[in-house]
Amino acid sequence: QLQLVESGGGLVQAGGSLRLSCRTSRYTLDTYTMAWFRQAPGKEREGVSSISTYADFTKYSDSVKGRFTISRDKAKNTVYLQMNSLRPEDTAVYYCAADLFGDEKLNDGRWTQTNQYDYWGQGIQVTVSS
Repeated sequence: QLQLVESGGGLVQAGGSLRLSCRTSRYTLDTYTMAWFRQAPGKEREGVSSISTYADFTKYSDSVKGRFTISRDKAKNTVYLQMNSLRPEDTAVYYCAADLFGDEKLNDGRWTQTNQYDYWGQGIQVTVSS
């Protein structure tokens, strides 16, 4: 059972930055396509960004493109989401997700679908004040 643990959330003013981390201690993430999702109160969970197993492909939702950057460090078994120029509408619970050998879904759009992922983190709150 892959256990994903998110960290780095918190409260930040609009225009500020945060870096979220997602790590697992017991197993390698090398064979997993990784993604970040978020869910705001009263809204559905939405795909924010995804990264391929070899970090050679990334995808972003239109709402975060140019502001957020996803990356992964295999040596640390960790995936990151650098969030810059944060806006109040970025306020949500952010989730890390893992999809075993899911790289092809980066090309056909399925990376945004929650039912494509095998494991999820518990979520972490990000609040952006205006």
